[in-house]
Amino acid sequence: MIMAKQDYNQIAGQKISRIEALSDGLFAIAMTLLILGIVIPSAEGIDSEAKLIDEFLKLAPKFLSYLLGFMTLGIFWVGHSTQFKFIDKTDRHLTWLTIFFWMVVSIIPFSTSFLSSFINFKFAIGLYWLNIFLCGVTLYFHWGYAEKNNLLDETLDGQTIGKAVRNRIIQAQIFYAVAALACFLNNYLSVCLFILIQLNYALAVFFSSEKSQEKR
Repeated sequence: MIMAKQDYNQIAGQKISRIEALSDGLFAIAMTLLILGIVIPSAEGIDSEAKLIDEFLKLAPKFLSYLLGFMTLGIFWVGHSTQFKFIDKTDRHLTWLTIFFWMVVSIIPFSTSFLSSFINFKFAIGLYWLNIFLCGVTLYFHWGYAEKNNLLDETLDGQTIGKAVRNRIIQAQIFYAVAALACFLNNYLSVCLFILIQLNYALAVFFSSEKSQEKR
């Protein structure tokens, strides 16, 4: 009986293409769900351009959180797909680490919608940050397991790549924590810092030196 379990653990969850396909689908669905959190105002009582514009402007926090959520999902999709670029094979445990990563990623539409509805509350910002933190933690352990268990492409410099992957996750989480703590000064300052961090990791705005190194 024990041997059967061991054999199953050795053969289960080893098809990388299915993991990547499901991952892409999950991220696509999560990104689509973000826009569903923005509800069009009721036409009842709106009888002038001014009132319509006023109702539209009330949606500003929701568009702000939509921007945050979409960039968050985009950044973690890039991070996860980058890891699988260097992972040559997988096993049951790595597959389940990926599933746990998907689990916390799928919460992002909720945490961003919650933030847009209660943007003036520090708890909402804390919940959004916790969601990002859990995404970073699961992604970090995902890479760490693959590295420790020799699942990376052996033709690559795993040590150099691993250092870059880990540093990026750790640095990002430090920045996110600072942005979350900024809510004790001002909630909108905190949200703006989150957006700046997201823009940086999406566009590498503040890391021109890294760009030049990549071109070498």
